[in-house]
Amino acid sequence: MKTAIVVHCEWLGGERWLTLEELAQAAGASPSFVRTLWEEGLIEAGQVEAGAPRFEGVALERVRRMRRLMRDFEASFTAAAMMMELIDEIERLRRLLERAGIPWRDEP
Repeated sequence: MKTAIVVHCEWLGGERWLTLEELAQAAGASPSFVRTLWEEGLIEAGQVEAGAPRFEGVALERVRRMRRLMRDFEASFTAAAMMMELIDEIERLRRLLERAGIPWRDEP
């Protein structure tokens, strides 16, 4: 029996900025969906040149997460946006706990 291993790697760090269209294509989303995320403040543009937003790699993960939430939970845009905000808040609180030296996981 043969096993195939598929590796997919994306490096979007450094000085590379994505246009709205490039971000949409990389995330498998429509440009209008990405524009709505940007206009609603769910993704941030690192730069805006002549009115055109430019995005860092972190925006790609956020667009993908939003699409997964909508798909996996059959959630509306509004419901998925609220989930994203709650996830962001949980992550922020966990970082605060870690900096304070307070474990937030149930350790065995």
